[in-house]
Amino acid sequence: MIGYYNYTVILTYIGLVSSLLGMFFAMGINGSIRPEYAIACLMISGLCDMFDGKVARTKKDRTESEKKFGIQIDSLCDAICFGVLPTVIGYSVGMHKWYDVPILLIFPLCAVIRLAYFNVNEEERQKNTTDVRKVYEGLPVTSVALILPVVYAFHKEISSEWFPTVYGTTLLLIAVAFITPFRLKKPTMKTMLIFIVLGAFELAFMLYKTKMR
Repeated sequence: MIGYYNYTVILTYIGLVSSLLGMFFAMGINGSIRPEYAIACLMISGLCDMFDGKVARTKKDRTESEKKFGIQIDSLCDAICFGVLPTVIGYSVGMHKWYDVPILLIFPLCAVIRLAYFNVNEEERQKNTTDVRKVYEGLPVTSVALILPVVYAFHKEISSEWFPTVYGTTLLLIAVAFITPFRLKKPTMKTMLIFIVLGAFELAFMLYKTKMR
């Protein structure tokens, strides 16, 4: 079979599968639209992405082809997990107006542009150094896995009438941040663990509020 199937890419593949399941929930699997489950899938994809690079680097004998494949497959999956899934969730929570359409189109476009730009720079960087990247340029697309759950956690307080506008505005701001040339320090392992704890709290809070409907 073509492609690579060793442990270095397993988390990336799991993240993609999770995002696809999220789309099914957002679109109404078995006739029931469950955006909260889609958000949970988005968070799982974010968790997988947080560690897939670290897992890949544990394999010291990776070939150049494996390294390049890792860069490409990670960004391709990120485009679906963090570019497409958030827009599908947006539609499922009520972004149906004509003015919502540009946002639903702009968001994945900006995500793909940022990912392609990252790929070009990362490939050039790895030709010159083996050091781990310490700084991001622009907002990483995976940040939506932390931002959007926070927004969705308060959808009942915002009300069903206004929440699509709030969600759409958030998507637009994130999209602009994707392609804005500012430098952002890559989080340390300690920071990532804090993110995981916050994410777990977000998920528990969101599911608790869903149960209390």
